[in-house]
Amino acid sequence: MKTLSFGQPMGGIIQEAHVVPDLKAAALQWSRTLGIGPFFIFDHFPLFDAQYRGQPAEFDVSLALAFSGNMCFELIQQNNDAPSVYREVVAKRGYGFHHWAIATDDFDKSLRDYGAEGYDLALYGVAGVGARAAYMDTYDALGGMIELIEMTPKTEEFFGLLHEAAINWDGKDPLRTL
Repeated sequence: MKTLSFGQPMGGIIQEAHVVPDLKAAALQWSRTLGIGPFFIFDHFPLFDAQYRGQPAEFDVSLALAFSGNMCFELIQQNNDAPSVYREVVAKRGYGFHHWAIATDDFDKSLRDYGAEGYDLALYGVAGVGARAAYMDTYDALGGMIELIEMTPKTEEFFGLLHEAAINWDGKDPLRTL
């Protein structure tokens, strides 16, 4: 199995994500309490061709991403009231854990495989680096969703930059913007 440049295996979990009511406050708390950082803030993260449960989506989210060791942690704040995978989980149990992200080098096959297991496609979109992402609704089976992230060279480079920033992080400047 191929190991990605930031230390996680292709096909394995590369990220854990949580929905929070206040992104910057949560990132500062996680940084202080858990020593995770630095967090890179992406206000109004663009997701192109977004579809929520098969319909065009209009939600607006901001993200904070940081590494601890080889694992990426993502904090998500939804900025509007549009229907979304994030609002679904918050309505079920409140803020907190939302999903694991899995790196895939064969996005279409991964999508088919999870679909064949009976998991519905809850969200689809294309990130700014051109990589596709999809949330499979594994909530009832696993207590959270699975996000499939298409691992292209640009995607791996992006995660690699975040990982590199965390390696020798001295705890200063915990919130940053790329």
